[in-house]
Amino acid sequence: MKSAVLQLPGLNRDRDMIAALTKISGTAPVTVWQTETALPDVDLIVIPGGFSYGDYLRCGAIAARMPVMQAVKAAAERGVKVLGVCNGFQILLEAGLLPGALMRNASLKFVCKEIKLEVVNADTAFTRAYAKGQIIRCPVAHHDGNYFADQETLKAIEGNGQVVFRYADGTNPNGSINDIAGVINAKGNVLGMMPHPENLIEAAHGGNDGRGIFASALDVIAA
Repeated sequence: MKSAVLQLPGLNRDRDMIAALTKISGTAPVTVWQTETALPDVDLIVIPGGFSYGDYLRCGAIAARMPVMQAVKAAAERGVKVLGVCNGFQILLEAGLLPGALMRNASLKFVCKEIKLEVVNADTAFTRAYAKGQIIRCPVAHHDGNYFADQETLKAIEGNGQVVFRYADGTNPNGSINDIAGVINAKGNVLGMMPHPENLIEAAHGGNDGRGIFASALDVIAA
């Protein structure tokens, strides 16, 4: 499968994401700059983490209004898979591609550490390599990862199986409501998550718990 990684000023996890996609799929992803108004023919679009535009206004607010995001929206509507990690998750929320919002961490401090995630929904295009209820390790590094949604939205996403990951075993690092760490859209092709699975895909990282997300999205589970 072919993939693409978006590049915007301030995103600094693009190289990690490119390396992860290349190692898992065997093919380097295409890189797409912020001013592009059309995307190449790909099966997966990834928006990596970082601090797009210095996190001015709100995290992801400026990036969500760049020309390339209109192309991402159009691709998502066609069914192309989209993954946003950390700042990428913030951008997807600001662009209206996912429900809810991400606020300042409850501690009001930047958090950088390893946490545990529960796979709440293993029946998605991004989690087929896992089992429902499986606990995996994953690093986080963010200042605004406190997921929030109003009660009506929260009830809907919980009932529809749109909560894909939760912080497990008391490792919620930011105060997210219901320990939510990752959500998917109703159509099932756009996933946003705060933890960084690209930084735990091989032995050199100390484990490969994050590999299944990419293997699932790239259809290389058995590879």
